[in-house]
Amino acid sequence: MSEYRGYTGTSLAFLKDSKVKVGDSVKITEDITYAGIVMPRYEHTDDNHIALKLKSGYNIGIEVNKIKKIELLSSEKIEKKSPPKIKSDQSLPKILLLSTGGTIASKIDYRTGAVTPALSAEELNEAVPELAEIANIDTEVLFSEYSENLEPEHWKKIAEKLDSHAKSDYKGIVVAHGTDTMQYSAAFLSFALSGYPIPIVLVGSQRSSDRPSSDAALNLISSMRFIIESNTRGVFVVMHHNESDNLIVGHVGTRVRKNHTSKRGAFQTIGNDPAFLIFDKKIEKNLKAEFFKQNQYNPKLNFDTHVALVKYHPGYNPKIIDFLIKSGYKAIIFEGTGLGHVGKKIYEEVKKANGDGIFMGMTSQCIDGRVDMNVYESGRDLQELGIIPLSDMIPETALVKAMWALGNSTNVEEMKNLMTQNIASEFSD
Repeated sequence: MSEYRGYTGTSLAFLKDSKVKVGDSVKITEDITYAGIVMPRYEHTDDNHIALKLKSGYNIGIEVNKIKKIELLSSEKIEKKSPPKIKSDQSLPKILLLSTGGTIASKIDYRTGAVTPALSAEELNEAVPELAEIANIDTEVLFSEYSENLEPEHWKKIAEKLDSHAKSDYKGIVVAHGTDTMQYSAAFLSFALSGYPIPIVLVGSQRSSDRPSSDAALNLISSMRFIIESNTRGVFVVMHHNESDNLIVGHVGTRVRKNHTSKRGAFQTIGNDPAFLIFDKKIEKNLKAEFFKQNQYNPKLNFDTHVALVKYHPGYNPKIIDFLIKSGYKAIIFEGTGLGHVGKKIYEEVKKANGDGIFMGMTSQCIDGRVDMNVYESGRDLQELGIIPLSDMIPETALVKAMWALGNSTNVEEMKNLMTQNIASEFSD
């Protein structure tokens, strides 16, 4: 059905009757005449219009009922070719490239303008021939999903795959991942695989790999060089530092956040400098050695999603906390104001949650700085009510850590102990 992707009802019947499909060049006569390429449509739009890509590059919608005539100008058959096998060089190190989807594993059909998650890990390798000069790369597709569709179950599948290679001869492992939720996956892998013996790098792109302005190739190349030359271990996110191609950076997996919707330098380390600077073939460690201390490898892959991230704001309804308690939530991460505060209006609900054995942790809405609940009386009161300050842990990281800690503890005291330990550099110096 990809020949008519996104078309239903009236528009689908019209295309079939006219023997026209997506990707065909056509001439359409309405009140005026248009020439262009039939584009796929978003599945949930109406069924009364055909999308046409004009030669100028602009897209228009044409109402089917107003079309007087449609002529097929050309119909290209696109042959799908298997990517050529990459020759291995036994003198080079081995790296595993896992693909999970996202923009880095997407490509644009420039005839229609459609973006599809179509590149496999092997195709990514083949699309960037420089990779074969850096390492012998094995490839595997775990799944092909945009990252907004990834759930904790996907995190665990990635972790299980990585754990199965903990004793392999790979120099490191690269995970191609969508950028929208990459920080969540990076955080989970950091906790679940703490002490992993080789580096794990999550890499993505803001623009698909076949666009001229894509950051995919350089991010991939830099992630491979990072693995080979950084002489470190742990979980990192490797992405552009800014709009230029001069500098790629490696962020610690628990200290990184996507802070821009579309810039190539969307990711930033919160509360510190990026862990590594990557200038072409030069890798520079950017933090103190203490920051990279690692635990012994002891994988803990369980999780429990009965955790809520509560962003406090003026007008917050205390009944939401009651709902979480009644719904069986076992942990709440508060994203409080300033140094870690919430309004008195929810104190009773906080007290009740504490009495029901629910773990409560406090982070801040502020991008930088750390929680200090000893400065003001309200902070001290909240601690008395059972809320645990979580220093400068990023709220999203705290959410993921709480899911992980809940899944790997038997009671709230064990969970408190895990949440206040610095397991994967989630607390900065």
